[in-house]
Amino acid sequence: MVGNEYCVYHIVTRNKMTVGQIINFDNQQKNTLYRFFFEREHLNSKGEDFTKIFYRNYTESGMNLNKEDADIAIKYVGENIRAIREVIVEMVRLQEYPEYPSRLSCLYAAESYEDILKWKKLFESFNRKVLQIVKLQVDGHCFEGDGSLLPKEDGSPIALKIEQAREYWMGNEKNELPELLINGRIEVVEIIQDFS
Repeated sequence: MVGNEYCVYHIVTRNKMTVGQIINFDNQQKNTLYRFFFEREHLNSKGEDFTKIFYRNYTESGMNLNKEDADIAIKYVGENIRAIREVIVEMVRLQEYPEYPSRLSCLYAAESYEDILKWKKLFESFNRKVLQIVKLQVDGHCFEGDGSLLPKEDGSPIALKIEQAREYWMGNEKNELPELLINGRIEVVEIIQDFS
């Protein structure tokens, strides 16, 4: 964990950044991860959410979903399993590592250009458009974790997910998928690559 000025790399996927742009992250500000997993609602054309779709379609012989309802169900389950993961990770952070930046109130970065390229490759494998790679100067705190140690997105018991979250917060030892959680005053100092 760092508490002074340092430079890192960041992948831009939503709105392009400009040199000199300032971002201030404090514990009250929510990031895109938070908004994506905790504020989105998925409804079919009838205005039904997953729970209504499930109960309307459940029969003793199984589920009989049309494509629209199946798509809503898959999105709901996928996003909620990730939201549960993030709630568990945040719970462990608050209890055991409150001095670290929250994954729900930070900007994600990498310490090296090689590490940010790992994230670019991962994003592109999920068809997530990468707009830019930028260099940031940070006056704040960071935590380096290994994204491969996050709780798995599966049906394993919550107790196991809590242990996986503890392993994540112990820091980056394996270095498979390094990620920096950064907060404080963040300034864009260079556009390394623009992919648009």
